[in-house]
Amino acid sequence: MKKLFFLLILSIALWSCNQSNKAWTSSSAENTDLPQRIADANGFESFDQVEELNFTFNVKVQDTLRSQRSWQWNPQTNEISLTENGSTRSYTQDEDLTEDEKEIDQKFINDSYWLLFPYQLVWSDAEITEEKNATAPISGDTMDKLIVSYSNDGGYTPGDTYDIYYNDDLMVQEWVYKSADGNREMPTTWEDYQEYSGLKIAKSHKSPDGSFELFFSDISVQ
Repeated sequence: MKKLFFLLILSIALWSCNQSNKAWTSSSAENTDLPQRIADANGFESFDQVEELNFTFNVKVQDTLRSQRSWQWNPQTNEISLTENGSTRSYTQDEDLTEDEKEIDQKFINDSYWLLFPYQLVWSDAEITEEKNATAPISGDTMDKLIVSYSNDGGYTPGDTYDIYYNDDLMVQEWVYKSADGNREMPTTWEDYQEYSGLKIAKSHKSPDGSFELFFSDISVQ
């Protein structure tokens, strides 16, 4: 389980702001804006007003805290600070990162992806397809599903796929992460939604048996 946890945290680390090549297919023309509508339902339109976003990323396995990272992010300037193990490191996210900054950036991409995944439907360079009336892997409920697939080029873990299950309110309820090599697959819940200055954030993600929980604390938005 420890090895799975480590691989999962490193693997869910994708980021691309190039939207020009994004593909979207749908069974009906009226739903071609579905990724945007899901992002908007989660407060995407409020993100442009955010000057500072603070959050702590926590991972608990079998009731033991295995990872804890605190972030301060200024989306307007791309200035990011990480506090971990009693020390703080800062960098500006751009195309010219040092090796040390890349190590921090990989953690930030992973953690912020969990925090604001619905916005990645708009931000990321991904192929997105829709499936109606799918069976959610944890609850067994019937939900609509998006398959979000990344190409084998670019990002920290190219080729990964996410199966997203959402309700009638366009809020993600469950997802399944699938690694590009097919060796890792893990479903988790999306729950404990709270709103922060218009941003709707799922604070807790749990494995089917509850032995793994990824959760956020100390969230503040200015």
